[in-house]
Amino acid sequence: MQVTTKRLVIRPFKEGDADALYSYTSNAKTMHYLPEEPFTRQEVACFIATKNEAYAVVLQKSDALIGHIVFERYFGDHSYEIGWVFHQDYWGKGYATEAAAAVLTYGFEEMGLHRVVATCQPENHASYRIMEKLGMRREGLFLQCIPYRDTWWDEYSYAILQQEYYEKKQRLG
Repeated sequence: MQVTTKRLVIRPFKEGDADALYSYTSNAKTMHYLPEEPFTRQEVACFIATKNEAYAVVLQKSDALIGHIVFERYFGDHSYEIGWVFHQDYWGKGYATEAAAAVLTYGFEEMGLHRVVATCQPENHASYRIMEKLGMRREGLFLQCIPYRDTWWDEYSYAILQQEYYEKKQRLG
């Protein structure tokens, strides 16, 4: 998959992305809401080599890698899960929403998906606001479902169906 938006290119990772990927995935603040610990350089290299469902998000004008989108199968061929991680220097600028919207469009219009899901912790307000901007609806709250160190995290579950995607697209013209 390669998708271009007004400001971004979403593309497969390349070996040359390692330093930029490390710059944000090694940051504890960036990785706070993910069950993984901050990445080491070795984990970054492994991620690039094996994470075929993760896509680099780069700025069109500078080709700077600013984050990534994970877009992977979730219960069969017609349901996918989407998630995002962005360098904190690019938070609050609409890049995650723009990238995720483009990937949803690709999923529904090019792949013919039926359903896309996303999850986040209830404390991660920025992430669930993105989901809501995308037209996703909150389907549930799962209490203490993710083990993290010596505690348990709750999780919101969001989803959008192909029909809902097209209804929203029609409303917005």
